[in-house]
Amino acid sequence: MKVLALAAALTLIATAASAESCTATATGKKLAGAAKTSFMKKCETDSKAACDKQAADKKLNGAAKTSFTKKCVNDSVGS
Repeated sequence: MKVLALAAALTLIATAASAESCTATATGKKLAGAAKTSFMKKCETDSKAACDKQAADKKLNGAAKTSFTKKCVNDSVGS
């Protein structure tokens, strides 16, 4: 039970820490050109890994997992 509470707390902290989208972060850092492209690619890859882990923690499979992951990545990357 303590492990579950700890995992939930860490998830909330990680979500709050990554609340800013990749696009907003790149703009804030004033990245452009190849630096922005590289940053966005790495940020999207990291977001996909985190979203896949969240989907696995929620025990999602098939279309539900695909939909959740797609929305999660889009929210993390921003527009």
